[in-house]
Amino acid sequence: MRPTTLAFATFALAVAALVAPLTAHGGPAMEITSPAFAPNGEIPAAHTCEGADRAPALTFANVPPGAKSLALIVDDPDAPDPKAPKTVWVHWVVYDLPAATKGLPEGGKLPAGAHEGLNDWKHPTWNGPCPPIGRHRYFFKLYALDTTLGDLKKPTKAQLEKAMEGHTLAKAELIGTYQKKAR
Repeated sequence: MRPTTLAFATFALAVAALVAPLTAHGGPAMEITSPAFAPNGEIPAAHTCEGADRAPALTFANVPPGAKSLALIVDDPDAPDPKAPKTVWVHWVVYDLPAATKGLPEGGKLPAGAHEGLNDWKHPTWNGPCPPIGRHRYFFKLYALDTTLGDLKKPTKAQLEKAMEGHTLAKAELIGTYQKKAR
């Protein structure tokens, strides 16, 4: 192969990797998005303690073949203060979503067979952003698993992560931010 042909082929492969990242299964990377906010954008107040505190609608795409279920963890690594974080605060723990699930509606109504674990308020539900100080980041982490986990009796994030060990086929992440409005 001529050097210019080799260079062009290498360049084309690099561009393809940037445009459509591939996963271990060879397809496009799994994605999680929300119609409520852009990646790294501000989460609307309606989804926080300053509003109706309803889970934002979420959309899932490119779940890998072979996935048997999905899990979702939403957490805030900036608690209590983004300038001096001390803990990761968990807002939502969901698992055993059917692999064919294309997303969740606003309000977080789960499809049949899905389960919720305990967030850091000790609630088996969505509790939205309510940062005590500063602008916090909220990580919506979607996992494709090669198994269903069954009823884990309202697991914490740590218990769910332990149950998922060795079963994750793909992971996608969406980050939103929120800062309480000045009063």
